[in-house]
Amino acid sequence: MPILAIVLLFLSATMHALWNFLLKSAEEKYIAMGWQVILSGILAFGCILITGLPPREMRGWAILSMFLEAVYFILLCIAYSDHDFSLVYPIARGAAPALLVLWAAIFLREKLTAGGYLGLAMITGGIMIIGATTLLKSSGGEKPHLHGILTALAVALIISVYTFVDGRAVRATPVLPYGLSMFVMIPFVTTPYLVRHYGWSGFARMWKNQRNYLLLGGVLGLVAYMLALFAYTFAPLSYSGAIREVSAVIGAFLGWKFLKEELGGIRVVGAAIVFAGVMVITIFG
Repeated sequence: MPILAIVLLFLSATMHALWNFLLKSAEEKYIAMGWQVILSGILAFGCILITGLPPREMRGWAILSMFLEAVYFILLCIAYSDHDFSLVYPIARGAAPALLVLWAAIFLREKLTAGGYLGLAMITGGIMIIGATTLLKSSGGEKPHLHGILTALAVALIISVYTFVDGRAVRATPVLPYGLSMFVMIPFVTTPYLVRHYGWSGFARMWKNQRNYLLLGGVLGLVAYMLALFAYTFAPLSYSGAIREVSAVIGAFLGWKFLKEELGGIRVVGAAIVFAGVMVITIFG
């Protein structure tokens, strides 16, 4: 695994975790998500005036990615209204790399080393351990609702598919025009959905009260994913998708440090396993 790719993916994961931290800090998470997508799209539009559009033959991939990202966004909105999903969301982030390995093996013919598979298993297992501690603590011994688990698995599937689509696309087209065009299109799908459910007044109120956080979130969301796309161009997609999920660990740390969320011993063990898995991929992948 190239060191440069790991550096890019760690930067991407850190920015993604900060994006989610700002989202968790917002009073109305759904509207904050909508604003951050809109602002990322506006920034991307300004950049695409310089870079130009992707080649005509790759625009279909950008449209497909946009559609998948929009579905992911809407699923998140649904999930945030379901308490159960908030418990199993880290498990969804852990399941996504496992599915991505399958798509990369079938369609890209990626062949991983034994050390690579071990590292992937450690990352996935570590993230699931972190998620399981929240699930067990918050459920009070009750079984999680099936709806929450199915929603989490649906999110994992969407994450794995759009990561595969983007990884496949950026190996055949310039990264910046492709990624920017996708970000420009997403708000045209997500914004009508949110306005229908929450109205323009909520958007206006949040812009008035938290515009600085929203602007920062828009920049972080765009830059984080562009860094990941650059890594996908020269690193195995299976490894890249897994390492990017380190954001779940960073997010857990930020929640503990700044939002006073508990970070127990089991979570620390899970985080250690994740980072050990990244090191295994770095050395043996």
